[in-house]
Amino acid sequence: MKVSIITVCYNSACTLQETIESVIAQTYGPIEYIIVDGKSTDNTLEIIEKYKNRISHFVSEQDKGLYDAMNKGIALSSGEIIGILNSDDVLAHEGVVADIVKALDSNTDAVCSDVHIFKNQKENVIRKYRCTSWKPWMFRMGHQPPHPGFFVRKRCYEKYGTFDLQFRRAADFELLLRFIGVHNVNTKFLNYTSVLMRSGGSSQQGLKAISEANLEDLRALRKHGYFSALPFIWCKYLLKVFQWV
Repeated sequence: MKVSIITVCYNSACTLQETIESVIAQTYGPIEYIIVDGKSTDNTLEIIEKYKNRISHFVSEQDKGLYDAMNKGIALSSGEIIGILNSDDVLAHEGVVADIVKALDSNTDAVCSDVHIFKNQKENVIRKYRCTSWKPWMFRMGHQPPHPGFFVRKRCYEKYGTFDLQFRRAADFELLLRFIGVHNVNTKFLNYTSVLMRSGGSSQQGLKAISEANLEDLRALRKHGYFSALPFIWCKYLLKVFQWV
């Protein structure tokens, strides 16, 4: 099975090379690597040019944000399985894609795997985001399985839609809620670390950003008929305490 790995970036010169090298080091054969750039103004394009022979599709143009760029990558993809690797994250080791493909048997539409969050250096893991500790009722708290560790068949995007751009900070939460919570996409949860993620995502940069993300989580839940309330969503951070190393 061909696997499409999508990386979206904007002014990511400090981290992108490590991301790219983690993909091209994979031992699995048919990988389609797609990079969607938001018209970077730093050295990002120079780094991409260095690896152009290992990149299947590359786009550099203005976009409407992170999730719009992800949707562009999904539209370009031709793989049966799609994974999204952010430009400051890396695949945990060279066998990740092979192991994910092995886990995706004929009865499985998606695989959710663990993500370790590190600060500065990959060896400095500060949180372990375990998908096996996540339960579907946690959606009501705005708590989702780790999106960077989510690999899904393209047919699910074709059937249930891509990222909803109404959600500027929580489109990944809304998509996982839609796929797993609403449409019951057959998902296998693995006790397996696939991605190492740098701390400090766009939805977690300061109290204002966190508040906006929580409001969007609530809006996504109401969109799909889930009952919740904002104080309940703030309680999800109590669950995250157990992720810290």
